[in-house]
Amino acid sequence: MYPMTEKTSVAGERGDAILSFANIGLTFQTRIGMFGKPQPLHAVQDVSFDLLRGEVLGIVGESGSGKSTLAKLTMRLLEPTSGHILYEGKPIASYKGAAQKKLRSDMQMVFQDPNASLNPRMTIEQSLQEPFVLHGRGSKRERHAEIVRLLGVVGLPITVLQRYPQELSGGQKQRVVIARALALKPKVLIADEAVAALDASVKAQIINLLLDLQQQFQLSIIFISHDLPMVQAMCDRVLVLYLGRLMEYAPRSVIAEGGAHPYTRALWKSSPTADPDQGMAEQDTLGGEIASPLNPPSGCVFHTRCPEAMERCRQELPKLTRLAPAHGVTCILFEKS
Repeated sequence: MYPMTEKTSVAGERGDAILSFANIGLTFQTRIGMFGKPQPLHAVQDVSFDLLRGEVLGIVGESGSGKSTLAKLTMRLLEPTSGHILYEGKPIASYKGAAQKKLRSDMQMVFQDPNASLNPRMTIEQSLQEPFVLHGRGSKRERHAEIVRLLGVVGLPITVLQRYPQELSGGQKQRVVIARALALKPKVLIADEAVAALDASVKAQIINLLLDLQQQFQLSIIFISHDLPMVQAMCDRVLVLYLGRLMEYAPRSVIAEGGAHPYTRALWKSSPTADPDQGMAEQDTLGGEIASPLNPPSGCVFHTRCPEAMERCRQELPKLTRLAPAHGVTCILFEKS
């Protein structure tokens, strides 16, 4: 069960986007076997959306849907092969030198595994000092004071500073990672499966922490997960991806009712229930397996698993249809004739 936090969205209108993704695509050239010919692997295809200021935007989908790829593209760990990403109206590809360094301080990322994010040979204080040292901010005394303040923000005692990561619990380590991400006062926080490796009770604590921090610092957050109920509980809007393509975007209230796209509805039905009176065995399952991005289906990429697929779905690439100002679906079922 995830907390349905009563939160006040500070997201502005659509014109108040801090990040804009315009027709983003990323194709890798890969080989199968040592002597295989290069083949295109379409990780993301023609994805467009905005992240509004002060918004918590969820991105959900099964493994291989392109969620983490979008996160890496945002952080410029990967470069798109088509389309562009704008940060405050300016293409992030145009940021160079000092401007790019400033951009990295404005956008921070929290990864899934805190063990991989923290150096086991460094104390917690040394790990928290890293961003200040790399960006040349503050004296040693000022850094220490700011680190103590950050520990208070994320609910950790000062006694953890001289400990090593292996001496902390999973939830404590993820709080340290979040504190480090907040050190440079970012405007955008990307949480990529940030609670997936934690126990259920700790997940709820970290989710509430992120929501509190979002309200306190007016952060814009991209929250990536395969868990649709958790995303729906936390986010203002939700994007649903499948095999690198955008299937649906909608406010959380629409997603809470199951959404409109057959894939969104299937994800919702196959998700663990929050109702203690309903057992896991009663949940529907999403049939079939996601296709390979090396050989995606023709037409709608979901048609091989869609219970409502028609012949048109096998032949035609569906267009994005707007059902409401903040709700769009990429499905032939909703296209106007």
